[in-house]
Amino acid sequence: MTDSKHLDQHARNGMLSRRGFMKSAAALGIVSATAGAFALPAFGSTSTPSPKRGGHFRLGLSRGSTTDSLDPARFSDVFMQSVGFAIYNYLTEVTPEGELIGELAESWEPAPDAARWAFKLRKGITFHNGKPLEAADVVATFNHHRGEKSQSAAKGIVDPIESIETDGPHTVIFNLKAANADFPAITSDYHMAIMPATDGKVDPNAGIGTGGYILEKLEPGVEAVVTRNPDYWKSGRAWFDKVSFLAITDAAARTNALRTGQIDAMDRVDLKTVNLLKMDPNLSINNVDSDQIYYFAMDTQAKPFNDNNVRLALKHAIDRQDIVDRVLKGYGRLANDQPIGASYLNYADLPQRQYDPDKARHYLKNAGYNSLSVDLSTSDAVFTGAVDAAVIYREHAAKAGIDINVKREPADGYWENVWMKRPWSMSYSSPRGTADWFFSQFFADDANWNDTNWQNERFNTLLKAARAELDAGKRQEMYAEMQALVHNQGGWVAPAFSAYVSAATKAVGHGKIATNRDMDGNRIAERWWFEG
Repeated sequence: MTDSKHLDQHARNGMLSRRGFMKSAAALGIVSATAGAFALPAFGSTSTPSPKRGGHFRLGLSRGSTTDSLDPARFSDVFMQSVGFAIYNYLTEVTPEGELIGELAESWEPAPDAARWAFKLRKGITFHNGKPLEAADVVATFNHHRGEKSQSAAKGIVDPIESIETDGPHTVIFNLKAANADFPAITSDYHMAIMPATDGKVDPNAGIGTGGYILEKLEPGVEAVVTRNPDYWKSGRAWFDKVSFLAITDAAARTNALRTGQIDAMDRVDLKTVNLLKMDPNLSINNVDSDQIYYFAMDTQAKPFNDNNVRLALKHAIDRQDIVDRVLKGYGRLANDQPIGASYLNYADLPQRQYDPDKARHYLKNAGYNSLSVDLSTSDAVFTGAVDAAVIYREHAAKAGIDINVKREPADGYWENVWMKRPWSMSYSSPRGTADWFFSQFFADDANWNDTNWQNERFNTLLKAARAELDAGKRQEMYAEMQALVHNQGGWVAPAFSAYVSAATKAVGHGKIATNRDMDGNRIAERWWFEG
């Protein structure tokens, strides 16, 4: 791919601002034929002309834990992510069309080597406590996630930042350790909520943002309530007067609450009953294709998973199509033991790994086993049907001489007490905007969410080199090799990409639903409304 085509593709995927595109295009000597790709849509634009203002929106969510925190560094699932996008804003935003646009950032511009990025902030925006938004708030927010002692889940994606400085009250400059043409995308990450600073520090537990709603209360694992910000700077967003986020982890209870009018919308419809819900004249089902991935994470430093032959045996011992058919009921597609799906710019179309018990036995023998017994921790906290998926996997693996002992763990506290604590556990992840973003957060050797504890020198060398490589063809080769390394040597058994399937009463209106995260990119509170 030529540099001009690569830049244009980044434009159409929203990876550069208009000004950033113009500067990069000028540096490459490219005419501005595609400059129009950066016209930013108005925040008030919707697919219908007149959404209704007002009402109390009650949202039933499949997540929620007694360990939930207002600290964005600790956000881990759809419950606090959705609360976060209600009360906070971010430098950038992914639109339902998949474009990256400015949110608190009015524009951004790279230096010619893409190792220095200047973000200009919108003026006239205030936090819920009345403090004006300034560049120092952005610096303090990002520094909250940086540093050797940081426990933030976003540490891996901000580590490439060498330093942050201000140029006046409304310009923030990020100096990177190396070039990164995709840097603006990570500023939309749900951890990077902009918070007010005092003496160079933020209070991450205050719950104060610039978003469309003001926090009224948070009862971890139970409920969060927000009320509309009367001074919200986006005129065409945040339609509800009040939003209640309700943690209803049981799918049957969530469904019953929707059908009886106790809630107005819910995530993660039980796919076993989705056809029954479709027959209800008062409800609508939203089926949104995505690169959300379901997987089984092995600790590659723990026996027996520290032997790649065992990992390969387990990868060949699962029938992925059977999982898609029986668990996802067709609301998904095959995954291939690595997270970069077809929607990513740097996707590599690797040969699909097949279910092959004989090959699984071959790898077991290479590891010195005639048979193998392993524990697998799971819970429907991961996704509705996760326990079923584990049981079906056990059926598949038995034909290869592998006994999988399925351990059903409590839903409450699963992410704090089981995931990344047990040698083998189930998990899922929503898509990330770029391959670098995903790899930096889950597969880099020091990533906070390296849930397989994978250490691969070649992978980490490529990861750093790819960020600095501005030649599109060379970058693609690097990302393709990284995907192959994860596929062949990593600790993920990843059977499926799942659609986002949610439901709502027909009194609820919305525009096009985003695919980058569940529940309209987690922005359901800001983007949806009650029909007039």
